Amino acid sequence: MFLPQRPKAGANKSAAQDAQQQARLRPWVEKYRPKTIDDVAAQEHTVAVLRKTLMSANLPHMLFYGPPGTGKTSTILALARQLFGPELLKSRVLELNASDERGISVVREKIKNFAKMAVSNANIDFPCPPYKIIILDEADSMTQDAQSALRRIMEQYSKITRFCLVCNYVTRIIEPLASRCSKFRFRSLDQGSTKERLEAIAQAEDVAFDDGVLDTLIHTSDGDLRRAITYLQSASRLHNSGTSSKTPVTRTSIVEIAGVVPQPVVHALARSLGLDPPPDADGNDEDIEMLAPGPEKTPFEKVQKQCRNIAMEGYSSSQLLIQLHDFVMLHPLLGAKAKARCALAFGEADKALVDGGDEELQFLNLCLKLRTALA
Repeated sequence: MFLPQRPKAGANKSAAQDAQQQARLRPWVEKYRPKTIDDVAAQEHTVAVLRKTLMSANLPHMLFYGPPGTGKTSTILALARQLFGPELLKSRVLELNASDERGISVVREKIKNFAKMAVSNANIDFPCPPYKIIILDEADSMTQDAQSALRRIMEQYSKITRFCLVCNYVTRIIEPLASRCSKFRFRSLDQGSTKERLEAIAQAEDVAFDDGVLDTLIHTSDGDLRRAITYLQSASRLHNSGTSSKTPVTRTSIVEIAGVVPQPVVHALARSLGLDPPPDADGNDEDIEMLAPGPEKTPFEKVQKQCRNIAMEGYSSSQLLIQLHDFVMLHPLLGAKAKARCALAFGEADKALVDGGDEELQFLNLCLKLRTALA
């Protein structure tokens, strides 16, 4: 007769350490994803409507649209979790990324087979309405044929299945499909809501940072909370890995991780074009001494030296084009006619870069046109 062996204490300790290690390596985007719809930040109107829907458990077909990183997928997943609970979540919810699975065959097979499955009543402490939810993320990437096939399935199985389409561009959803859904627009997160969320995550993860880091993080992520959280986690690993003592996250680290061009570089280039930064512009221009214009003889030599220095630093011309465009178009002291002339120059440069033109040459050509337009 063999007696069952007791698990060794070392094995339990090792399993606990493995679980702790997995939790530590888990992406913060998933770790701090909203668990309930009340945790969704800066989408008050959408949350209020869904909260009433949750109370009645009468859910229509839905269409979530808006910029990336504003909480569209997190909201529907949190709603599904509150409707069905963690036990029935996998059996009642089908989540598909339409950018990968967007053909008509997927609609006819995978989606249709899940939509026509009947559901049984469950005695649990959740509303658990008698239907399933199919989430189609990035639905604007679906083909026209797939969207047309989906329209019929939504009608045929509406009693036992609800659809939630998630997309960035609502104009790419065909009108017959969009008309069958309740539309919810997700706005870009304001700076206050984003900063509050990042501060809570930094406090929970014991991340130290210098003054102005969160503002730089918000600016570089451009309203995308998911991207901001990812940058914060990467910067935290950069400053805390392989060292016995933690070092605060700096603004320079955020800029390098985000792959953007530092603001002082943009300011130095703008000065060579004859456009000084506004008085309240952010960025310490003293940090970029190597880009100082120096004693050039002509305006052309001044602009040429700036473009050459930027190329030698390895900055992306496409990224610099975007930041310089925003700097010029949002400059409070420029007139409308000057901005219009600059916009034409930016459009021509962007087309040339897309067609494969030489980056340094095209950017020098752009800067000379901007200097003429700003003169």
